[in-house]
Amino acid sequence: MIEISFGKLLLLAVIALIVLGPEKLPVAARTAGTLLRRLRSGWDSVRAEVERELQVEEIRRAAREAAAQAEAAQAKLDQVQARVDETARKAGQAAADVSTLAQADPAAEPTADTAAPNPAEAPLMTGKPTAAPSNPSSDEVPRGQG
Repeated sequence: MIEISFGKLLLLAVIALIVLGPEKLPVAARTAGTLLRRLRSGWDSVRAEVERELQVEEIRRAAREAAAQAEAAQAKLDQVQARVDETARKAGQAAADVSTLAQADPAAEPTADTAAPNPAEAPLMTGKPTAAPSNPSSDEVPRGQG
């Protein structure tokens, strides 16, 4: 940038006074001030316009990214929906097959695979203890921990 010190400004004022004279110097100073204001306001408007364009471009970029994320989420949702539909179709087909088999042979004896377990053997098969807990108040929470 141009460095203008007080000494340089004083020298310019003396030269302008000598060249223009005392009658024309105030008019020239007003004209120079008006031109300087117009130049600054023009520069400020150009800078503001560039900043607005940059903001608009930033918003457009963010909108494109959001649209891409939405499309990716929609594609993932479509894949999940297709898997759910396929699973539901298979479950419906299996239910229809079971219903068809049940209607075809209603008097069939249950096989060893489908027979109900012996109730006496049920605790052994499930791995659950057969005896009740020895302390009936074991469901209570000890003091200071509840």
